[in-house]
Amino acid sequence: MYQVLYRKWRSPTFSDVVGQNHVTQTLRRALLAGRLSHAYLFTGPRGTGKTSCARILAKAVNCPHPSEGEPCNACDICKGIDSGSLLDVIEIDAASNNGVDNIRDLRDETNFLPSQGKYRVYIVDEVHMLSAGAFNALLKTLEEPPGYVIFILATTEAHKLPATVLSRCQRFDFHRISAEDIAARLLHVAEGEHLALEPAAALLLARVADGALRDALSLLDRCRVEGEPISAAYVARCIGIADRRYLFALIDAVLERDIATCLSLVQTLYQDACDMERLCEELLSHLRNLLILLTVRNPKEFLLCTDEDLQLYQAQAGLLTTPQLLRFTETLEQAAISLRRSTDRRLEMELALIKLSSPAPHESAPPAPQPSPTIPAPQPSPAPHESEPPAPQPSPTPHESEPPAASGEDRLFAEWPSVVVALQSTNPPLAGILNGSTAYVRGDFVLIKSDNAAFGAFIKQNTHANSLREAIYHVTDRKVRLGLYRSSAEQQPVVGQDPLARLAENYSRFN
Repeated sequence: MYQVLYRKWRSPTFSDVVGQNHVTQTLRRALLAGRLSHAYLFTGPRGTGKTSCARILAKAVNCPHPSEGEPCNACDICKGIDSGSLLDVIEIDAASNNGVDNIRDLRDETNFLPSQGKYRVYIVDEVHMLSAGAFNALLKTLEEPPGYVIFILATTEAHKLPATVLSRCQRFDFHRISAEDIAARLLHVAEGEHLALEPAAALLLARVADGALRDALSLLDRCRVEGEPISAAYVARCIGIADRRYLFALIDAVLERDIATCLSLVQTLYQDACDMERLCEELLSHLRNLLILLTVRNPKEFLLCTDEDLQLYQAQAGLLTTPQLLRFTETLEQAAISLRRSTDRRLEMELALIKLSSPAPHESAPPAPQPSPTIPAPQPSPAPHESEPPAPQPSPTPHESEPPAASGEDRLFAEWPSVVVALQSTNPPLAGILNGSTAYVRGDFVLIKSDNAAFGAFIKQNTHANSLREAIYHVTDRKVRLGLYRSSAEQQPVVGQDPLARLAENYSRFN
């Protein structure tokens, strides 16, 4: 039968374990000195060698011919442990054997002497899955087992273990394996399997594996092609991720605010079966690399890319600023959260790219010279007895201040329908009242025009005003102030009206 690569190429000795020298060297020194603990705890991310080291340790303590703390892998005991036929080494999956009865059976078995080796070794994988009762049943045996029993506990979530268990074990923390080490191992495996794996493809597999060698070997198994070169482009297509060229093209289109090109690229990737969540993660990684180029003195130490890609990164980074990259990253992180629960991931990705392509307020093109909206047009100086006193400073309310006077330049707020739709999930009553309403932009104000008589009462409440501002920010990425829309004709003072009365009316209208 065919054996998958991560099982076929499992490390047989400590020296063959990749990226965990701090663990393997300590264990070898302890074996050479004869200082064996009765309980070990191996913890760390998945695919980093915890189970492999547990099996190597089990072989090393039982091998009759060890060498420099390593098992010989040639005797019957080593071969029996590798094949799983040796009764003295028992592997238990705590995820499916997590009850009190399972642990009681294990505890009873410790009374039997080893049949072939010197030690009975119990390897308990995913030990954090044991129930509270099972942990309690294990404590006494874990603290004082027979002299011929060794426990090796392995877990990815050590924080879930009781302190009483942690204090009884000698703990070893496994780290994520660097992409360079994983890529080197993949090239070594490919050579042994007679596969033509290109270095760029190996680095891409290592980057996608995110520090887990087992995941990298599984991905290599998926991309396996006999007799043909395995390129980075082929790997990208095979495992459903965007090629780096697509990432550069997407960011270029965003910088040019070319929404049509963004959507066309997403369409092409979607047709090629590219997963949208993976595309979002790749774009975030791409932005990270660009940010490093802008902020770090020696960026090559932090980038996992070829020299050719580095030149492309440097050219694109020159077109960006740090605030832009931070805004892009924040937008894509929000999109990544939405993608996980969305029923239409392609739409979520398209919306994220449209939002990236839309300029932030401080990035928009400078407008044509106009009078400042915050400076009122010159008016004839009133008589001294007619001068208006300064407006009172109200406490913070949904309308922080009165908008500038209309000057015939109000702009229709085109995103208003999207804001009302967004409110349907956060504030349905307010969304219902705003049905059929319109809004205009005047300076940094959004002025709402609604025929619903209840709107005025609703918008006076901080809860509703805040939810409306949040919906506008979600849609436009802009922080605005709110007001009620009045045309320039509505703002003309009535002849003979008391100015103080008009001020009081304005104050009540916007508060």
